[in-house]
Amino acid sequence: MGWPQWTWLAMMAIGLLIAAHEHGKARTGRQSFWTSAIAAAIHVALLLAGGFFAQAAQAQVPPEAHRYRLTLVREAQRAWGLDAPIAALAAQVHQESGWRPEAVSRVGARGMAQFMPATATWWCAREGISSADCQPHNPTWALRALVGYDLHLYQRAPARMGRYDRLWLALRGYNGGEGHWQAEGRTTGLAAPTRQQIDAACGKARRAPVHCAENLGYPRRILVTLQPRYAAWGPVWNP
Repeated sequence: MGWPQWTWLAMMAIGLLIAAHEHGKARTGRQSFWTSAIAAAIHVALLLAGGFFAQAAQAQVPPEAHRYRLTLVREAQRAWGLDAPIAALAAQVHQESGWRPEAVSRVGARGMAQFMPATATWWCAREGISSADCQPHNPTWALRALVGYDLHLYQRAPARMGRYDRLWLALRGYNGGEGHWQAEGRTTGLAAPTRQQIDAACGKARRAPVHCAENLGYPRRILVTLQPRYAAWGPVWNP
């Protein structure tokens, strides 16, 4: 939410606290605490129905993102089809680089998609892209690589799962390597572990447990926290 929403909520809370303080005392007016509470609830419901808070969430999309919206949508639909998880893919770019083509992480990941040099080289070789055209800082290259690599990881997640859980695991693979969650799934001893059971096994194979908070938090932030901000861009994949 933005400052107008927080300001309104603060003012409403103050009003309710004042009404609660006066509750039970002799009144000269006709309004009681319960009248104020009911009025506040109705007010919030009307604002929710009118999109007041949704507009605030969308306002948290970086201004730079809108410049690349059409490119992301085009590349996502080209790779995934018309029902591509565009909102989640946009949220991932938001998480990775804040939509900054020039971004370089402290460990050397580059561009909007934050590909490590070795990953970029492998991806370009896989896709038949020449080294001269392997350009992580090029926005079109980066967005095409991000949606393509996500699809590759998604297709390697268990087909028995729903699309949300497969995307969740794909994002875990993007962040920490798919081999880790696959090995952790095997430690469960189950023939068909659920996504939740695989998550619970984090740190029980090759991955050090200290890295689990980041790896499990990565898909949660993208799909739960950031994805709703991009709902106006395209399909939102929910559980």
